Amino acid sequence: MTVWFQGDVEFECDMEQVRRSLDDPGEHFVGVVRRMPGMTSVELVDQGEDAVTIRTNEGLMTRSAIRVQVEDDRAVVEYDEVYAAGTKVTARSHYRDEFTTTASGVRFHTTISGVEAAGVLGFLYRKLGSSNIGNAVLGATRQHLGGPS
Repeated sequence: MTVWFQGDVEFECDMEQVRRSLDDPGEHFVGVVRRMPGMTSVELVDQGEDAVTIRTNEGLMTRSAIRVQVEDDRAVVEYDEVYAAGTKVTARSHYRDEFTTTASGVRFHTTISGVEAAGVLGFLYRKLGSSNIGNAVLGATRQHLGGPS
């Protein structure tokens, strides 16, 4: 899969706080997504054993094949996402989020890959959106787990 965005951020938090958040992936994802720019409405619609569906003011987000692996000083979350932003754009992607313990807290590293989106708006999303989306994920995760950005 082609990497679309890769980045990391450190924040004050401990691995226990990350573990508690990841105990309920639906609430974890809602907590992160609601802190992303432009999100005025975020609600968990459905949650299964390895999938969640979230409705936002922009559309419907389905995260599936969710795998969470937690160790003493590291946690990894992988999932596939389909985000239908209204009727204009549907984006598909794969996320790999890694949390590791550092001397001052937690380092969060995200990789977004395999991005697909059809049409003219999809082309623009694929070509121009990686930095905005990726940095929004980094900032929202830091706010959710580590406090103010």
